[in-house]
Amino acid sequence: MSRPRQDFEITPDILLRAYSIGLFPMAESAEDQNLFWIDPEARGVFPLDGMIVSRKLARLVRSDRFEVRIDHDFEAVIDACASVGEGREKTWINHRIKKLYGQLFDLGRVHTVEAWHDGVLAGGLYGVALGAAFFGESMFHRQRDASKVALIHLAGRLVAGGFQLLDTQFVTPHLQSLGAIEVSKEAYRFMLADAVAGRGDFLVWPKDRTVPGREVLAALAASGDEID
Repeated sequence: MSRPRQDFEITPDILLRAYSIGLFPMAESAEDQNLFWIDPEARGVFPLDGMIVSRKLARLVRSDRFEVRIDHDFEAVIDACASVGEGREKTWINHRIKKLYGQLFDLGRVHTVEAWHDGVLAGGLYGVALGAAFFGESMFHRQRDASKVALIHLAGRLVAGGFQLLDTQFVTPHLQSLGAIEVSKEAYRFMLADAVAGRGDFLVWPKDRTVPGREVLAALAASGDEID
């Protein structure tokens, strides 16, 4: 994995250009204000026609137990993604990352998918939209399965909006169980070029509209996803 460090100011425009060629930034820790570029030899992606939704997860999504909001509270989401706790001893999200992605959020390039329960943020994720590509950056949960519900809502929205690529950077056993696969850098670059040249509409479902889980699952089923 390449880790060229940067010694110049990264702007939102530079960050978007980096994404368009397959790079993304990280920090060693929240305390380290330096950033370095990541260029993995193998890349994690979710084929948008290959999501795996178990019977249990499908029931949960259909139940609408979690209220899913879009772009409602970016700061709360990225702060939660950056928090340390059980299973996460340190974070790669430092102050510069928060500032940069906050600027992209203000520009409409970063989006959040948030799962709320009884008025409390229970889980969610954020990522970057560019052309017909969505780059998932980080996710978190405070209640069981809340982040999974957010991810399924994200995938359904991307399918409905004509996206071609859902980038997850790396593949973990958890993501693999939901359909994530690993592709070579070369294969990823071809996928990326096609997707960035395309046009996706993240707000195909307006962000102030509550989208029922059944509609999300119907969008995924129509694309060929495996739903029990």
